[in-house]
Amino acid sequence: MKRITIDPITRLEGHGKIEIFTNGNGEVENVYFQVPELRGFEKFCEGRPVEELAQIVTKICGVCPGCHHMASGKAADMVYGVEPPPTAKKLRELFYMAHFVHSHIAHFYALAAPDFVVGPTAPPGERNILGVIKKVGRNIGAEVIKQRRIAQEIQALLGGHQTHVVMNIPGGVRKGLKPEERDDIVEKAKEFIEFAKFSIKIFDDVVLANKDYVDIILNGPYNLNLHSMGLVDENNKVNFYDGKVRVVDTLGNEHCKYAPADYMEYVEERVEPWSYLKFPYLKKIGWHGFVDGQDSGVYHATPLSRLNAADGMTTPLAQKEYERMFNTLGGKPVHATLAMHWARLVELLYAAEHCLELAQDPEITGKELRTPVGKPIGEGIGIVEAQRGTLTHHYWTDEKGIVTKVNIIVGTTNNNAAICMSLKKAAQGLIKKGEEVTDGILNMIEMAFRAYDPCFSCATHHLPGEMPMKVLIRDSDGKLIQTIQRD
Repeated sequence: MKRITIDPITRLEGHGKIEIFTNGNGEVENVYFQVPELRGFEKFCEGRPVEELAQIVTKICGVCPGCHHMASGKAADMVYGVEPPPTAKKLRELFYMAHFVHSHIAHFYALAAPDFVVGPTAPPGERNILGVIKKVGRNIGAEVIKQRRIAQEIQALLGGHQTHVVMNIPGGVRKGLKPEERDDIVEKAKEFIEFAKFSIKIFDDVVLANKDYVDIILNGPYNLNLHSMGLVDENNKVNFYDGKVRVVDTLGNEHCKYAPADYMEYVEERVEPWSYLKFPYLKKIGWHGFVDGQDSGVYHATPLSRLNAADGMTTPLAQKEYERMFNTLGGKPVHATLAMHWARLVELLYAAEHCLELAQDPEITGKELRTPVGKPIGEGIGIVEAQRGTLTHHYWTDEKGIVTKVNIIVGTTNNNAAICMSLKKAAQGLIKKGEEVTDGILNMIEMAFRAYDPCFSCATHHLPGEMPMKVLIRDSDGKLIQTIQRD
């Protein structure tokens, strides 16, 4: 048995490693995906007033703080039994569309594009954002930075800060939007739309125009036949902020559709001794191991899954791209893992268009910002679509609103089993008997997890027993003199 380790894995939020084990014939027998960090925010939140959690949970992750802020705000609303007024809900959603714009731009250009624009087997020193800028030009690189900055400015305006968000309070938001501020956001949203269209054109020119890339997407070792999860509105159209969670099976038929308060009837979590991440699965199907297919309880919760689970988009340009994507890839549902990158760009366009719609809505500058709250009812659940998948915050409180228990299922946790399976399938398809395992091959294995845009800072909540630890003691010359290890 031979062991191949990829440590650290690159271009992700958080830290992780991949352990590949091959047999005597050089064939991959197993792959373990491990995240050597523990955050444990569910425990940190206990004992705090529930209205404080919306600010506390933004510290879980610096990339997607707005997602946790929104899910937490909705959970706190439920704890107090209130619905925010229309202006407050639209202000929350306007903030959230800007949050999606900044995050999707970051992933496509900084984390995913090096594999396509620069090339999956290019030298490691070139597979980064600087390599992308060298390929596409400094002007485009500057525009990427500009659009992300603009999105962050909108978040800071509405949320008090682009990262340490203080926007939501039970029943509403802290501050409103002035007409002149709204007018500025309208112009910025128009720029978002043009940049999203430009990004899709880059994908067309670099990826879809390259037959080898298209073949990798459709026929490479990256496909997984799994159920798809996503939040939808009353018409089964994609919605990032509100609605019901819909799951479709591997054939595209509806498996279930549930309100946030009912999630525990449909999703269950399990643990494995080798990971700090939990493994959710569809409760009515059950856990049958790390297998795909119609009878597997494992599911996807990704940009592609959201489009698979929905019947379309609510904005015209995104709907057109939605239809083109599925027509090009052979119809719904699509199970090609690397197609998540295309779906993410469709979502970028939707977020940009919806940002403009909300900014132009007359209610967005309304003065009614909060519904008065009563006594806490003891439990609240908030679900939104984070950039990386469906995000659930579930809080239990005492009669004074002090948190007694927290459960958080983040997008990457939803995708944990699928990521493990994708990595194993990629490794088995790319590592061949008698062939050298090059850096390029290892990077192409990493591409299997990178498509999910995973965030391991958010996802590590489970502690399997005691914390393992390995201490390496070296002398002044760097020579290893002692190893102390606790498993």
